[in-house]
Amino acid sequence: MRQELMSLPKTLAEDVARNLVMVARLLDEEPEQAYAYSRVALRLASRVAAVREAAGFASYATERYSEALAEFRTTRRMTGTVDLWPVMADCERGLGRPERALEMAGAPEVHKLDKAGQVEMRLVAAGARQDLGQAEAAVVTLQSSELAANAVHPWTARLRYAYADALLTVGRENEAREWFAKALEADHNGTTDASDRLAQLDGVAFVDAFDGEGDGDEDERAGTAGTDDTDESDDVDVPADDDLTDEVVVEGTDTAVDAPDDDADDADDHSDSEDDDEDDDTSSDARAHAEEADDEPEESAADAGADDTDTDGNATEQKAGDAEPSSFLDSPFRAPAHTDREDD
Repeated sequence: MRQELMSLPKTLAEDVARNLVMVARLLDEEPEQAYAYSRVALRLASRVAAVREAAGFASYATERYSEALAEFRTTRRMTGTVDLWPVMADCERGLGRPERALEMAGAPEVHKLDKAGQVEMRLVAAGARQDLGQAEAAVVTLQSSELAANAVHPWTARLRYAYADALLTVGRENEAREWFAKALEADHNGTTDASDRLAQLDGVAFVDAFDGEGDGDEDERAGTAGTDDTDESDDVDVPADDDLTDEVVVEGTDTAVDAPDDDADDADDHSDSEDDDEDDDTSSDARAHAEEADDEPEESAADAGADDTDTDGNATEQKAGDAEPSSFLDSPFRAPAHTDREDD
């Protein structure tokens, strides 16, 4: 893929690569957005096989099976490989042609596939049997040496899951439960919902701990607590006017102090009279110092402002770090979704 992109002009290759990266990132979570990016890449470089393959997988993920099949056929002609043969057969199923998918399952191209491709082709053939109402034949189709092997491969969980689902379709519930459990053991990446299927067979129901009832209970408890607080506040005794003391705010501070009682005022009158003489002497000294201070020149506001300006001038701005470029990702191989809906 990268060699194909290197044959393009640098700017064009970078644009195509960015769109292919977005297709790979969004294919599973946001397939419609992935499809939009694939169309942009297709307009930029329609003669690049990797672009045609990415467009095919994006169309397949959005159930545009006709477009997907056309892109996969073009990719096969450009590369000469048969790697996309199973997903092409599944597109035939999506178009409502399971007989054509079964014909492809018996074609010579299947023998050229690797082990993973052959297992994928077996899954598609079993799905085509079920589309035709041949449930027992689907069970037989999935029975193979790969299914009986104890070794775990990337496709093991999906193969066991498909076999369990086929057994359940024909009413062999006990065997289906056994194979759902085996699929769960091999499913290290969570590609199947084998655990949910097992729970359904066992009659286990999951309850969400964060449902609406819990919120209602908390609101009810909060309302009850608020009522108790209100009742307690109503029972508070208000002191009589005689027990209240005035507060005096000290000038220059936010501190409020209690005003002295009348008896304390009488006791302080005598001490105040003794301090009057000392206050007179202190006042005369203060007036003398004030007159001397008036003769000294005051510092200008302009000089003070200059110092502030010098201090603020030392501020520096911080640069934002450059974002790291995203790495190039190859288009992932996507497991076929066995649906019967035709493309509109």
